[in-house]
Amino acid sequence: MQHDLSFTFTAALWLYPGKEAWHFVTVPKALSEEIKLFTSTNKTAWGSVRVAVQIGQSQWNTSLFPDKKSGCYFLPLKAAVRKKEKISTNDEVSIQLDVLI
Repeated sequence: MQHDLSFTFTAALWLYPGKEAWHFVTVPKALSEEIKLFTSTNKTAWGSVRVAVQIGQSQWNTSLFPDKKSGCYFLPLKAAVRKKEKISTNDEVSIQLDVLI
């Protein structure tokens, strides 16, 4: 995969208010808008965007998911990463995000 768009940002980890207990970080609105423009020709069924992520020493590929209400993308953080990097709900997290095309 080719990395064509890279961002570094800090955001707080939050817990989705549903029974599945998914944890997310919200990609800032300005970055979300840039990602949306950059990926407008690569639409998926759910509007998700493939990305490579690095937090601390953890690196993995996942997808961003659009939120119509906020206009931002949500980045899911799986339990294994949260545990390895000692991240809890409401912690500020520094993220390196590469959009994959």
